[in-house]
Amino acid sequence: MIVAKFGGTSVADAAAIANVVDVIAGKQASGPVVVVVSALGGTTNVLLDLAHKAAGGELLSALQLVEQLRDRHLREVRALLDGSTEAADLALEIGASFEELAHLAEAFRTLGYLTPRSLDTVAALGELLSSQIVAAAFRHRGYPAVWVDARDVMKTNDFFTRAEPDVEAIALASQQLLLPLLQQGKIPVMGGFVGAAPGRVTTTLGRGGSDYSASLIGAAIEATAIEIWTDVDGMLTADPRVIPGARLIERISFDEAAELAAFGAKVLHPATIAPAVQRGIPVFVFNSRKPDGKGTMIAFDAPRLAVRAIAGKRSTTLVKLRSSRMLLAPGFLRRVFEVFETHRTSVDVVTTSEVSVSVTLDDATNLGAILQDLAAFGDVAVERRSGIVAIVGAGIADGSRAIADALIALGPIPVYMASLSATGINFTLVIDDEQVVPAMQRLHAAFFEQAS
Repeated sequence: MIVAKFGGTSVADAAAIANVVDVIAGKQASGPVVVVVSALGGTTNVLLDLAHKAAGGELLSALQLVEQLRDRHLREVRALLDGSTEAADLALEIGASFEELAHLAEAFRTLGYLTPRSLDTVAALGELLSSQIVAAAFRHRGYPAVWVDARDVMKTNDFFTRAEPDVEAIALASQQLLLPLLQQGKIPVMGGFVGAAPGRVTTTLGRGGSDYSASLIGAAIEATAIEIWTDVDGMLTADPRVIPGARLIERISFDEAAELAAFGAKVLHPATIAPAVQRGIPVFVFNSRKPDGKGTMIAFDAPRLAVRAIAGKRSTTLVKLRSSRMLLAPGFLRRVFEVFETHRTSVDVVTTSEVSVSVTLDDATNLGAILQDLAAFGDVAVERRSGIVAIVGAGIADGSRAIADALIALGPIPVYMASLSATGINFTLVIDDEQVVPAMQRLHAAFFEQAS
């Protein structure tokens, strides 16, 4: 069994969706397939934008966006289903969904604010609609696809906009809903990113959560492989938008892939790897525009290299705490990090000295409250325009010159924090935000281009 996830660019329009059908048709001989899809490319951004506009009093602009999205979805249905009976039925359902969205926009204007729960209700619409369209496209081509409402499978808590999955409940729902369909030779098609809290209240797993959905489903049905279909050839030695000459990585370890995803490799959601690791399921990354390409295989074992790839992350926040009370004080760091736990904010990079601790934050949503609580421990300083570059490789600490070469390659670029992970797989540097791109270019040239 395979779980195949297709991102927004892979289902952007009728032609892209037809290509998805072709890809899955070619896999039918290999065994049952569950298809997980994102919203049509760019849809989620528009949905959230219209919700914010409505709450801000710009109802006319919000309703115009509703109409634009409705027209786009109906256009793709017409192109895919070519006037069939199902096209008319699906068009009615899509029309009703956008009519409901328009009513929500009016309610947001009246209230004047948005709750996390209402944001999830709006954001989920993209995946719910795209998965119905994709399922219909399969059936129109003669394949036995069945639409599955992701909310019936992806069980979560009620932490809206970033819900946490209930793994046991997902496994049970998958065995009850997905496995019987697969045994009947059907192709289940469902949206990623979307889930439901108790009471079937709509939630989402956070931006990019469709990858995570696919991995959770793969673990739940004990799939033989999880495939992530995107718009690049696989995992590369750097972001191709920053390094046009970035090279394909044909095989990479789970640990290395997880580090790259966490530090900015946008081809893969950071949470994707965990469920696959727990079940030992290999993850493949393919280009939906080049279905015959080699792609990348993510597995337990891979050739051990000092440097596998370079990643970068911009717009991070550096928080520095200095306190003389920290010196030889048992439990001090525990109390400090409890502040971040209280405000549900994860920390990326950490460095400490005898009387100070510095951390970077990817999400600064709760920064004000965090700083207020940290002030009770000592003097707090913040650098809001920081960036991170990470040099990832299983052998980076194996006595090679990689760390020294990385620092030499950066030349005049100032480094404010440096951290080698406990596993010796990731050397992370905190620099100025505007220096992330030049730093990645310098590092990639030093480790990959000079060797060619």
